[in-house]
Amino acid sequence: MDTAPGTTPGTTPGTAHATALAAFVRGASPDAKIRARLREAVPEEFFTYPGGLTARERQALTYARLRSAGLAAPPAADLLADPPALCALLDRAAIADPALFHVMLLHYTLALGPIIRFGSDSADSAGGGGAGGAREALESMRSAGTLLMTEVGRSNSHLSPRTTARHDPATGEFVLTTPDTEAAKFPTNTAHPGVAKTAAVYATLVHGGRERGVFVFAVPLRRPDGTVPPGVRIVPAPETTGLQIDYAAVLLDGVRVPHAAWLRDGARIDPDGTFHDPAGDPAARLTRSMGVAPPVWRSVISASAAITRAAAGMLAAHSSGRTTLGRLAPRRPLTDYRNQQEAVLGALAAGYALTAVAAHVTAPRPGGPGGPGPAGEGPETAWAPWSAVDRDLALLKAAATAQAQETVSACRVHSGAPGFAADERLNAYRGLTHAYQNAGGDNELILYDTARAMAALDRYTPPAPAAAPPGEEGLDAPRTPLLLLREAERRMRDRLQHQVETALAGGGDAFTAWNANLALAARTATACADRIVLEICAAAAAAGPEPLARVLHLHALNLVERRAADLLDEGAAAPGLLEDVRAARRRACDALAPAAADLAAAFELPAPVTAPTAFLTGP
Repeated sequence: MDTAPGTTPGTTPGTAHATALAAFVRGASPDAKIRARLREAVPEEFFTYPGGLTARERQALTYARLRSAGLAAPPAADLLADPPALCALLDRAAIADPALFHVMLLHYTLALGPIIRFGSDSADSAGGGGAGGAREALESMRSAGTLLMTEVGRSNSHLSPRTTARHDPATGEFVLTTPDTEAAKFPTNTAHPGVAKTAAVYATLVHGGRERGVFVFAVPLRRPDGTVPPGVRIVPAPETTGLQIDYAAVLLDGVRVPHAAWLRDGARIDPDGTFHDPAGDPAARLTRSMGVAPPVWRSVISASAAITRAAAGMLAAHSSGRTTLGRLAPRRPLTDYRNQQEAVLGALAAGYALTAVAAHVTAPRPGGPGGPGPAGEGPETAWAPWSAVDRDLALLKAAATAQAQETVSACRVHSGAPGFAADERLNAYRGLTHAYQNAGGDNELILYDTARAMAALDRYTPPAPAAAPPGEEGLDAPRTPLLLLREAERRMRDRLQHQVETALAGGGDAFTAWNANLALAARTATACADRIVLEICAAAAAAGPEPLARVLHLHALNLVERRAADLLDEGAAAPGLLEDVRAARRRACDALAPAAADLAAAFELPAPVTAPTAFLTGP
């Protein structure tokens, strides 16, 4: 792979095209002054760990870095109100260290986020042991934030947590209880004995003999001296290398918290015991309480783009200038081989596509720059609450993490032994992408609820039938992949609706009807996600520099190949599709190869990322 004068993969762009591409990658990120501050918050020393650390020592260093970053970055409330700035900070943390990203995401979006959003009344914001005290501890970085939501013993536990909160009228306090070990909150990042922790606890409020819905409570879980409040039991989980944080299960046995710890979001209990909730009913309350998810999804999508760019940059750096000793053509550059060339350019293309998606989801939305979008206006859900909060944002989270996982894994394989053994970075990125298939909303459940809404036409409009066969213009035409995916989506949705309705008409219940069609449901929702991604890419290509359109077209071709089975099965594409798409990809790669160095340089990756064998030149 040729390198443009004055650049190498991972360095500052040195050509006009690279400069324009770098501007696209930076997008709506903060101005230069804020970017510099964010770089200082996550300096290059955070990109590695000293050798010889135990698991607890490594975790302690991660939390020390979290505290340092939080003190150096802009105030938390400002970051939460400015999605591009928060995402820029979290992106850099993800590239540096996925464990740091994870605890930082939890701290800002899932511990502080609910306090700022749901506990902003003046009475709730006062200091002391309530929400105000928790907010001050988190904003000052005296305590690290954590989340207690999922319960270990039952699937879909978000829908109906068995952990309860009961109001004590004598004291005004709330009493939080997990009834048994199956209701234990897990996973949580609470095991380290030397790190103060403050939790956002999701519990079912039981009052007047009735379940009133799921609310959030701000609860100190561990004091700075390592002790825990009465009734709190923290059970460390076995160590893991996937995403290295201090996992533990948490049980609450009659834990008392002050009234101000209730992040009540406008609800109240009158002195006579009457309960009022502006949400109206427990189902709506659940959706409102889960309304903190959009900042999480934006951050995860953006971080998925960031680590995809980093992985692609690492593969490009590994491949650039590397010769081979294969007997077909000794001393031939590695990227002359189609498999490696397509892997490098395909990874770069995925990085640009996810960057376009990240820019789309961090753009201003209803409710202001930090607003949640159409929270509570999504379709009805059966498996999880996420789509009811924001269907498309949840769906794009699922798509972004799946794409990042696929690309990072391919980059690791195509980097050979150095990608596995010389640097932990690609393995760590892969661990992060695997974790977020489930974390932040389970991808499969998001797909099922999306498909259910599609079948019912619940706030969903299928793509219109194509005026002509979608592949008529050939795969070199920029719009052909999108037309193919639209047609497949429409046909799959129609088939899913027909099969579910037929099962119901035959006397089957809803479970039986859907259980027989879960595989089709997942593929149908994935088709919808692919179509949305390509629509976002098409808009970015129209507004961006010329090489951007070509690299995004390559990504579209790769999506067509990945979905070829569905395209052919649904009759959306003609036989011979795979050979046609592979030929089109060869032509696209031939056109892109001269720009490969510009494409990689525009990612502006920190130096430690693209040097997997740097240990050879160390002291």
